[in-house]
Amino acid sequence: MKAKIKITTVLFLLSIISISTFSQILKIKGSDTVLPLSQKEAETYMKKNKSAKITVTGGGSGVGIAAFLNGSTDIAMASRKIKMSEKMKLQDAGKAYKEVVIANDALSVIVNPANKISQLTREQLEGIFTGKITNWKEVGGNDEKIVAYSRESSSGTFEFFKEHVLNNKNYGTAILMMPATGAVVQSVSQTKGAIGYVGFAYIEKNVKPLKISYDKGKTFIEPTVANAKTKLYPVVRPLYYYYLTKDAAKVKSLIDFILSTDGQKVVSEVGYISLK
Repeated sequence: MKAKIKITTVLFLLSIISISTFSQILKIKGSDTVLPLSQKEAETYMKKNKSAKITVTGGGSGVGIAAFLNGSTDIAMASRKIKMSEKMKLQDAGKAYKEVVIANDALSVIVNPANKISQLTREQLEGIFTGKITNWKEVGGNDEKIVAYSRESSSGTFEFFKEHVLNNKNYGTAILMMPATGAVVQSVSQTKGAIGYVGFAYIEKNVKPLKISYDKGKTFIEPTVANAKTKLYPVVRPLYYYYLTKDAAKVKSLIDFILSTDGQKVVSEVGYISLK
């Protein structure tokens, strides 16, 4: 009888350990913009919390929020606010949620380094990405065809750029839609007449960020951390985490870390704009 009790006790303890271990597995999915930040935050957090297990995958803000809606991720990463249609789906399912801003981003327009253009107005960007401007000579550059790259429609960056740069006008039919931000950077770096837009952390030496004007060409502002913090740079956006209220206890420790001084240092190290 005592042996049975001992076996039962051991099995019970193992089940507790198993449940405890499982409860530490956090799934984070969504925005490619937020992806490198979440990966680094998770890596740093797990070094400090040896029992924690976190998986981080990209795919776009829309993909992350869809996974959040169907319950296949604990946290959705997004580079845009949740849409009304998405809010309604959560409401219809009786799911309350929380929104947290974990960092800011200076959405940056990039061109191939061989391009002599160093600045554009919002209106010129609208013309390029809606297909009305097709040659660099139309904006003061060389007589060369413009090859414009965009993220695909599931991307929060696609949505944000359309709303805040294109004034909600549709992208032109010749715009090349790319599945990931890294693909935009690679394409622009390899194509002489290329232009694209990426999160600030994705700017590399093999592409050139442009100064942007939102006052019809009076002042052109460079995407820098300092200009983004003061909001002098005109295309600054928050980066979001979304989670269900019922999962607050599960995600609290990680989110608290990200919002802490150490977590915000990681934001700066990755190349985004910290909240502190």
